[in-house]
Amino acid sequence: MGENLTTKILRAHLVNGEMLPGKEIGIRIDQTLTQDATGTMAYQQFETLGLERVATELSVSYVDHNMLQSDYKNADDHLYLQSIAAKYGLYYSRPGNGICHQVHLERFGAPGKTLLGSDSHTPTAGGLGMLAIGAGGLDVAVAMAGAPFFLTMPRVVRAWLSGALNDWVSAKDVILELLRRLGVKGGVGKVIEYSGPGVASLSVTQRATITNMGAELGATSSLFPSDAATLGYMQAQGRAESWQPLAADDDATYDEYVDIDLSALEPMVALPHSPDNVLPVSEVAGRPLQQVCIGSCTNSSVVDLEKVASMLKGQTVHPGVSLTISPGSKQVLTMIAQSGALAVLVAAGARILESGCGPCIGMGQAPASGTNSLRSFNRNFAGRSGTADAQVYLASAEVCAASAITGIITDPRTLGQSPSIEMPDSFLADDNLVVPPLSDGSRIQVIRGPNIKPLPTRGRLDDPITGEILLVTGDNVSTDDIMMAGAQVLPLRSNIPAMSAFAFARLDPSLPERAKAAGGGIIVGGENYGQGSSREHAALVPMYLCIRAVLAKSFARIHQANLLNFGILPLTFADQADAALCHQGDQLRITDIELALRSKSLLNIVNDTTGATFKARCELSSRQADIVLAGGLLNLARTSK
Repeated sequence: MGENLTTKILRAHLVNGEMLPGKEIGIRIDQTLTQDATGTMAYQQFETLGLERVATELSVSYVDHNMLQSDYKNADDHLYLQSIAAKYGLYYSRPGNGICHQVHLERFGAPGKTLLGSDSHTPTAGGLGMLAIGAGGLDVAVAMAGAPFFLTMPRVVRAWLSGALNDWVSAKDVILELLRRLGVKGGVGKVIEYSGPGVASLSVTQRATITNMGAELGATSSLFPSDAATLGYMQAQGRAESWQPLAADDDATYDEYVDIDLSALEPMVALPHSPDNVLPVSEVAGRPLQQVCIGSCTNSSVVDLEKVASMLKGQTVHPGVSLTISPGSKQVLTMIAQSGALAVLVAAGARILESGCGPCIGMGQAPASGTNSLRSFNRNFAGRSGTADAQVYLASAEVCAASAITGIITDPRTLGQSPSIEMPDSFLADDNLVVPPLSDGSRIQVIRGPNIKPLPTRGRLDDPITGEILLVTGDNVSTDDIMMAGAQVLPLRSNIPAMSAFAFARLDPSLPERAKAAGGGIIVGGENYGQGSSREHAALVPMYLCIRAVLAKSFARIHQANLLNFGILPLTFADQADAALCHQGDQLRITDIELALRSKSLLNIVNDTTGATFKARCELSSRQADIVLAGGLLNLARTSK
């Protein structure tokens, strides 16, 4: 019986465990990436491990999130990141070089390799046939030290693509259709592996758009085969030597199957406030817009922006719309400048932002109060834009460009013939903003600005855990809800005490002070708790506030791992109806924790306020139990030395 591509790559990198459904495995990581919003903490954690150099084949530190320098904080942290890279043998992608996922696709990714990144959209590199996985920064720090990355053996979903995209239909519409069908929890514990005759019709950058937003499905990763299109892209980037052909066996088996006829798709849009709230654009056309944003790691390639420029040529952005363009990389920005596309965009009235994440993470360009913003981005959670009551829609770059012209959400099929933009025969490969690693960084002094505070620590997990329920949430709470991003908060990423004042700010701004007054406590969540960004600050800050356990109906993969890594017990209701027994202010008691974890039995929970009792599960491997009982992964690493 043949193997699918996911299993082939996992098997080639397996160092621990058996590749059986539901079992924990450990895999060798070839490459890592960090970005500056998560990297400063990841490198502080790496420093505690006492190594002289990273042990991976290649590790890259990118600066792409926090480039707004309104004071010293971000600039200081950039110096820290650059000195860390020099000391420990990493590549350093300087501010202005581009968004980590776009640049990694262009300059570093390779078929068949494994990539672990401290950003949830790391699976973008799956468009190259690379098994790329997002994780918390501590997991990345440990991988840089040469240790395996542990995950539950994923189920593999075959997404069979047939046909070819029609005019005005884009790769964004493929993943929006999959989100419409499967939802934001549909990929949890799974790898989405694309195959079928339709794959050949998609370029690498189109594939990367699809794998990028696999993160919105909750998927562990998303993966395309490495074929002639992959070779053509890597040749055009001057990196053909890193190419190899990779595909599933003809008789490969999968755990689940989904079929998508590309020729049957139409332009789609995700409505507020979730990426899976998807309808055809034709059904929402006419809604007024005040802002359109094109770019992000999802849709900021040369082809995306050349097509937008072709649509805007001779046009003027509607007077009621502010249009921003964020090129994905210096390569993209330089190429559209040389082709004349940049001049077209400027002439049409677009506002050109630097090559970075920018408005996608609420770092500038917040919409006006109560207005509609259409974005070619990947997330539209409430408040993520920086404006609490803004209504954010997601769509392709083509839908965004059409709508910027008309001032309303517009089906581009009403504009006539679609412009035809081909993949370049060659890309401008100038890595002058990438600082390569030194052969010996032992004499480098790490530069620490005043905003970099020591890592917070905690002792072993309490057993029993007693505490007040500080907050009861609904379903699909995101890491943005737990620990918001944006220009006000992200500069504090290395200062957990200061950052803690903003914990759960979108859900209950009083929580930090209440947690301090109560000496910590417990959070109760709904389905898919912790979806979205991989930022481990959504676990680090609760740990600092002495949150001891989170009891939810279900967890997003990365956030659950982050909770374990920082010694917070992640529990799920054995009977989801028991969530009704938990109210804010109630006192809970969780007993015999170590016994339950070791014996893999249900945990007993008593609501001392009401007298109600119920059970919860915490299905952990022996390794994970060791981590959480020790009070976190760093504690365990220190005691194991």
